[in-house]
Amino acid sequence: MVHRHANALRRALRATVGILPAAALLCFAIAAHAADAPQARLLDTFSDPDLWTATGTDDISTSMRTIDGKTGKGLCLDFNFNGVSGAATLHRTLPIVFPADYALSFDVRGTMAPNDLQMKLIDASGDDVWWYRREAFQPDNTWQTIIAGKHDIVSAWGPAKDRTLRQTNALEFTVYAGHGGKGELCVSDLRITPLPETSAPKQPVPTDISASTPLMQQAQRAPRGLYPRGISGEQSYWTLVGVDGGAAHSALMSEDGAVEVGKGGWSIEPMLFDGRSTIDWATVKISQRLLDGYLPIPTVRWQANSLSLETTSFASGSPNEPRLFLRYQLRNDGEKPRTLTMALLVRPFQVNPPTQFLNMTAGISPIHDLDWSGHALRVNRSLQIVPLQQPGSFVASPHGAITLPEQLASGAHPQIESPHDDSLHDDSGFAQGALLYKVTLPPHGSITLGLVVPNPDGAGKQQTLVLPKDTEHWLQQQHDLAAAVWREKLDRVTLQLPPSQQAIADTARTAMAQILMSRDGVALQPGTRSYARTWVRDGAMMSEALLRSGHADAAGDFVRWYAPHQFHTGKVPCCVDARGADPVPENDSQGELIFAIAQWWRYSHDRAGLEKLWPHVERTVAYMDALRNSERSGANQTGVRRSLYGLMPASISHEGYSTKPEHSYWDDFWSLIGYDDAVQLATALGKTDEAAKYATSRDQFQTDFKASILLTMQQHRIDYLPGSAELGDFDATSSTIALSPGDALDWLPPNLLPQTFERYWLGFLARRDGSTSWTDYTPYEVRTIASFVRLGWRDRVPQLLAFFFEGRRPATWNQWAEVVGHDPRQPHFVGDMPHAWIASDFMRSAYDMLAYERNADHALVLAAGIPPAWLTGKGVGIERLRTPYGELSYTLHENGTKLELQIKSGLGIPPGGFALPWPYPGKPPATALLNGKPMTWYKNEIIIRTLPATLIIEQPR
Repeated sequence: MVHRHANALRRALRATVGILPAAALLCFAIAAHAADAPQARLLDTFSDPDLWTATGTDDISTSMRTIDGKTGKGLCLDFNFNGVSGAATLHRTLPIVFPADYALSFDVRGTMAPNDLQMKLIDASGDDVWWYRREAFQPDNTWQTIIAGKHDIVSAWGPAKDRTLRQTNALEFTVYAGHGGKGELCVSDLRITPLPETSAPKQPVPTDISASTPLMQQAQRAPRGLYPRGISGEQSYWTLVGVDGGAAHSALMSEDGAVEVGKGGWSIEPMLFDGRSTIDWATVKISQRLLDGYLPIPTVRWQANSLSLETTSFASGSPNEPRLFLRYQLRNDGEKPRTLTMALLVRPFQVNPPTQFLNMTAGISPIHDLDWSGHALRVNRSLQIVPLQQPGSFVASPHGAITLPEQLASGAHPQIESPHDDSLHDDSGFAQGALLYKVTLPPHGSITLGLVVPNPDGAGKQQTLVLPKDTEHWLQQQHDLAAAVWREKLDRVTLQLPPSQQAIADTARTAMAQILMSRDGVALQPGTRSYARTWVRDGAMMSEALLRSGHADAAGDFVRWYAPHQFHTGKVPCCVDARGADPVPENDSQGELIFAIAQWWRYSHDRAGLEKLWPHVERTVAYMDALRNSERSGANQTGVRRSLYGLMPASISHEGYSTKPEHSYWDDFWSLIGYDDAVQLATALGKTDEAAKYATSRDQFQTDFKASILLTMQQHRIDYLPGSAELGDFDATSSTIALSPGDALDWLPPNLLPQTFERYWLGFLARRDGSTSWTDYTPYEVRTIASFVRLGWRDRVPQLLAFFFEGRRPATWNQWAEVVGHDPRQPHFVGDMPHAWIASDFMRSAYDMLAYERNADHALVLAAGIPPAWLTGKGVGIERLRTPYGELSYTLHENGTKLELQIKSGLGIPPGGFALPWPYPGKPPATALLNGKPMTWYKNEIIIRTLPATLIIEQPR
């Protein structure tokens, strides 16, 4: 899949465009020329409501009526969002030719909660759209005039390379859900005014609002280290700190030791002052680690000769009322005492840097007010910081030419310097404060300081924190309790790998923590900042990782929460957030919901729970039938359109098609998976009629789908599996779905998938070895590991792992961002970090290396991705991997001249048994004993149908 950041905003809104047939509407063209006098021209008098149509996306009700406008007539759009997300729209065909410069204006009034107001201009093809947007717009009952100049109307989406607005064919006024609700929007007096051309250059628009602030400009000029790395113009990295289900209140910790206390919040950053010398992130050697190598309790270590500082952060408590803990351990390993001042700075910076522009403004987090009580520091009259040890003093300063760290280093006195009550207000929002500790460290001595940041309770009240006498011991207790909670959650499955490969096992367990921390309550999310929404696509794949890791409860909670958001038509929303169900048509969604339900059923065997979810399966299959039948038309039986026959309609579920919807095979593979799972679920519930009906739909769809693939290959003269019918494009990351969970090896031409991934492999080598230049990639590619396992290419797996593991930043935090740059310090958008969907992709690939279920015969295939070199010594193994048949535990290792497999009892025998492929080059030996009895090889595999099992294979040297 192409990563989503470039088009995420427009793809979330583009479904609001509806192009009506021109023959159904009366229209007229307005031509305006720059040579004309700058006089406003009326585009619509709104005297003929038949020219307009009111529409709403799924489950949104709309109607329209005429009224008296400010001058002439007007038109009102009445709407009710009915608890879902989406849009209410007034649409008409209205051809407009635009002069070189112009202004569009219209009058508006209405009553509604804050929602987005959009005016869209659509070309004759319906593919290219320009818009004017007002976020959180809330009109009143008085007419007001809105003027949109040429530079206010920008390209929204579309395939045209030239995005200059010259001519459009239709116009829309749209209310897009912010707070949703019920209301009205009335418009009148739509005009265009030609304006004289100006030669003045267009001013560049910053990619982030905070990038243009004086504080950001000051940071660019300051000595390196006085400001956070991401604010200073370098790419920075960070990790997530939180509790299971607590995404809404999660913290971020930077690679340099600063901690963002909450989403979009200010940060706490350590600095040391040794006389007039400043010790900051730029003057020390920095390293990072996680507790025990995998627990989500990160530490940043500064080393400055014999002096070290370790900053550790962790959280505990409930998802709605977590507590953030910060521990600072300062140590002197020298032979002489050291006297320093340690400053814990409270700064108006997010750890999330300015380059993170999507769905929030990153970089700056204003601090207007600092109130120090002598025992706690309250920031912006809200969150408070509770020091566990009394600081020597608190200092604060408003924004000025000299930063607070510079003042402290120079010995200058900040505006506030007090151990007692005091406060500071800064209108600019750039106030900074510091808790100061003057410490003397004896030789080989250390000191521990701590802070607690409690989140307010559900009523907005600050949690009461009663500190014990021995605060250092109490802080260690809280640390150990948090660690114990995470061990229970993450140690349910254990991977045994050679010591050189321990990072794989550690990263898999950390990845599970990232999925749990990124969820908001029961709602699975790929991230907590840029992608703090719930996509069924991400959730379905994360659910599989949860199920295999022993978290069936979390997977069940997710599907039970998501399924009721289904629209009354049976359409499954691509995404759900605080605004409700998103109506953007992404035609993979239906199959993914059925898959998520089916996987949960296979692992939980909760028949009563499945009965409750069954109506959603029925409605989803009916909707899929309607979708594919819409493409089984005569128009798709001739010419190049033959390859579209019977497919799911074009959509933008694949990010590469967000500028123009295409018939994406990603959608079709997921739909086929959904059909097949629906057959299995109907059979499990004894619904034989439905099972037979769904099987007929599945088989017909598979036939149409296969024919489309072959036609597309023929039309584009290609020998690989294409990404879409129209483009014949190559996208191996998307095509992984054909192997897992698609299992298309069973019905596609036998050489097609091997040829596709051989092409990917050659491209991978060229990129890795430097013969092909590259700027970035998305680690969704880790899914190719599972594909190679299923293709039997275990010898290539280590090379994939080595390359992708270089993209973990920092490596010891066991995480990937959504986008990995070639130059690690070149600032760019990286998406959420860690990215929970990518975490699940890695987990599924890591598990598949050791065991996966083969769809053709439902065998559990063991160690198919394990290189022979890993079998020496203790070899490999897995403990308590969840499968639909129970908990799988086995070991595989070389013992002298023999290869020994031991599978514990405790799970049922899969229909296809346990399959062990021969792991070495060449043919397997003749001798193989299972529990002392000779076994026969079949297609280079031994099939085991009894437990416990000890398989001994004589290994030729």
